[in-house]
Amino acid sequence: MTATTGPAGGHTSERGAVRRLLLGGLVSGAVVSVLVATALGAEEAVPGIVLPGPLVVYGLPVLRVLLDLAAVAVVGLSLLPKLLGFDDPERTEPVMRRARPLAVSFAWAWALLALAVIVFQTAELNPGQVPTPGMIAGYVGSVGAGQGMLFTAACALAYAGIGLLAVRFGEKVPAELRIVVAMFGLLPIPVTGHAVDSVWHDPIMISMELHVLGSAAWTGGLAAIALLAARDRELLARVLPKFSRLATTALVLVGVSGLVNGLATMALTPTVELPGALLTSEYGLLVVAKTAAMALLVPLAAHIRFRLLPRIERREATAVVGWAAAEVTVMGLAYGVAVALTTALIA
Repeated sequence: MTATTGPAGGHTSERGAVRRLLLGGLVSGAVVSVLVATALGAEEAVPGIVLPGPLVVYGLPVLRVLLDLAAVAVVGLSLLPKLLGFDDPERTEPVMRRARPLAVSFAWAWALLALAVIVFQTAELNPGQVPTPGMIAGYVGSVGAGQGMLFTAACALAYAGIGLLAVRFGEKVPAELRIVVAMFGLLPIPVTGHAVDSVWHDPIMISMELHVLGSAAWTGGLAAIALLAARDRELLARVLPKFSRLATTALVLVGVSGLVNGLATMALTPTVELPGALLTSEYGLLVVAKTAAMALLVPLAAHIRFRLLPRIERREATAVVGWAAAEVTVMGLAYGVAVALTTALIA
């Protein structure tokens, strides 16, 4: 699929195809990978011990990964005005008029998914029972993961309010404010992962935060550009070089922090012996799978950066949307594995 120029009102069917290609690949990759990982790591029934039902076992990770993708979309759409710039509003404003309402819609989805995750997390801790308001309140009041989800829901709702102002008043509502609120809402997400009880706890948590922020900026930014700016060769030639520099930094940051986080978490767990545990434990296999996904992203990103970008800068037609779709699909797979890692057994 090539980047083209055309009248603002035309190519409706092409826009729909681009949307299905990008969002379909990202969502389906994430959902499939998290379901497969969950099925492979599902606990076997033990007599006398009540386990959560299939709705919770499979529904919770699916909700979690959809929440992550909604947050990623908000971050990417928030970065778009900074990438587009503000010196040519006649060309960029039509794109932003589509981006701002989309960001608000994804923010609402993010908030609702966070609240749904809290309900399912409560059900997971109380197998065989239907969560009541009192049980949910007790869970949020006593468990850090519940408090983190409530905080991220509040940030998503705050973003939705700010985003509605941006829909009405445009870039008079600072893009930086929307970016900060969206990024702030991502910070509690690593709280739901494995905690390491050692002097390295804080550095590992900071590394996880950087990993989450870098992943969101990279994935969301690429999807937003391919979805909203790829049809205009002139606009794409301005935006993609800026994003390419951001993506290169994010690739290094995400790759290094992800590998360090996974290996450090295993190394600091007393019952784990490396490197053997990488191939003998559920957690180790997921670390390997996520590393493989990251390795697959390198040639895809390099092709866009070194083969397509020079042609895009010359305003030539390219298949950048197809390559971007392949890249975000692999990113979706990585997001699904990442969610599975938060609940996988390390030993």
